Amino acid sequence: MPFPVFLTNDAARDLDELYEYIALHDAPQKAAYVLGQIERAFSRFSKFPRRGTHPKELLALGILEYREIFFKPYRIIYRIMGKNVCVLLIADGRRDMQTLLQRRLLET
Repeated sequence: MPFPVFLTNDAARDLDELYEYIALHDAPQKAAYVLGQIERAFSRFSKFPRRGTHPKELLALGILEYREIFFKPYRIIYRIMGKNVCVLLIADGRRDMQTLLQRRLLET
């Protein structure tokens, strides 16, 4: 049975900003394609949520509660919570991920 996938407000904002950036700097069709591929990724980890790897930046700190999948260059960081999957972050992996992860996931 697939796990329901939920996006945090931050992750939903990430998707909106990603779409807007690609549509502005490339083409709306390209933005729609990228969004569709990311949504397909949600479907894949809905069925097999433990397939994702642990983000290396968090693994180095011994933090194993988060997982990620890639639609290169984008990284989708999520957490399995009971029978649900919660998407926390969608970001270009070429960014300073250490700082982004610390700010988004580890600070309270």
